[in-house]
Amino acid sequence: MRLARRALGALLLAALLWGCAGTPTTAPPPIVFVHGNGDSAALWTTTIWRFESRGWPRDRLHAVDMPHPLARDDDRQPQAGRSSADDQMRHLAAEVDRVLRATGAAQVVLIGNSRGGNAIRHYIQNGGGSQRVSHAILGGTPNHGVWADPEFRPGSEFNGAGAFLTALNAPKGPDGAEVTPGVRWMTIRSDNNDKFAQPDGVWIGAKGRPTNVAFDGPALKGATNVVLAGRDHREVSYHAEAFEQALRFIAPRAHASSAIAPEERVVLDGLVSGSTAAGPTNLPLVGATVQVYAVDAATGARRGTALIDKTIAGDGRWGPLVTDATTALEFVLGAPGYATSHVFRSPFRRSSSVVHLRAERLVEADKAAAAVVSLTRPRGYFGVPRDTVVLDGEQPAPGIPPGVAGVASSKLRLSEGVGRAVVGEFRSGAIHERIVGRAWPVAEQRLVTLELTD
Repeated sequence: MRLARRALGALLLAALLWGCAGTPTTAPPPIVFVHGNGDSAALWTTTIWRFESRGWPRDRLHAVDMPHPLARDDDRQPQAGRSSADDQMRHLAAEVDRVLRATGAAQVVLIGNSRGGNAIRHYIQNGGGSQRVSHAILGGTPNHGVWADPEFRPGSEFNGAGAFLTALNAPKGPDGAEVTPGVRWMTIRSDNNDKFAQPDGVWIGAKGRPTNVAFDGPALKGATNVVLAGRDHREVSYHAEAFEQALRFIAPRAHASSAIAPEERVVLDGLVSGSTAAGPTNLPLVGATVQVYAVDAATGARRGTALIDKTIAGDGRWGPLVTDATTALEFVLGAPGYATSHVFRSPFRRSSSVVHLRAERLVEADKAAAAVVSLTRPRGYFGVPRDTVVLDGEQPAPGIPPGVAGVASSKLRLSEGVGRAVVGEFRSGAIHERIVGRAWPVAEQRLVTLELTD
């Protein structure tokens, strides 16, 4: 009964919020989220939770998975396991059509991170999306390139001097707008902490080479351009501050609280994927196995037998798992040709269908260690001294350079201590997350990840 009252309250709140935005309908618009280069729909988990907590119905929030999420080295040349800008656009167009049919809505809102914004712009300008999209929000999208140099990787989708971005940025209308008319546009960028909007090419493997791109490279003429001071390339899409900006843009009179309301009953599911020689995929990894255990949040020790023990079929799904908002979990993923991954997660505050798992391979540099433990932050980068990042007592955690926030993982190779607890801790502003896992032996082809939620 309590859950039913909450569901009804959420629907009423959604109607109120969207009605306050001055639209003729009481239903909030469906939103389609588009991830960045090499990523998956899983990165939108907390953003989706925030929209749900503000009253958006779950069935009007859709995160797309691009099958081959990595861009080609040269957009003009076929490359196995990689996608072109046209591939991305066509996949997004099909997803939008599916969502419109399912919801009966006339238009969607599109929200994209990084390369996802390229797909959004391409679809709206060249794929018929201008009639199907009401709002487009681009977080950290390299709209003027990660570099702009006709001599350096000239065919890349990310070259601001290349054919793809030059065509997207061509002036439109008497004011020279760079955005397609008929859609409301917003860009969200960092002030100077975006690794892909830097004047020097250090983050693209060309240290000392000018990129010809300024800190404001993600901004677009004709859009509402927002700056989030200190935020990094991913945070300008996935941070609570980015959510608040997006909600105000879609529903201007809404109370843009970013708080996530916990659910009593949490249902989890997601896709299991792997990789090819060309890089990661978001395709089902058929035949993989997944076990999920409840663990003691203070020690990482398992509490009882597996809650899930499943072999992955053609749909790629590992769930559903019914749990609650107070139980920490260990996901164990194995597949032929891959290491066995032990992924420790904090309690999930709400249900999610995008708890994706991607199998990993053991790299040569890790094989001599007794155990390998990584601390990862999928929805943001680690920045020192901005953040406090501690892994097994090392502060800052290994492999995090000072300055621009540009790495999302820290790896610790242990020479001894297999079986003991390992602690990862992250603090950044109001965010504080602590995860405890166990060190599993590399000799058994096992890897350990402590995966942060925020």
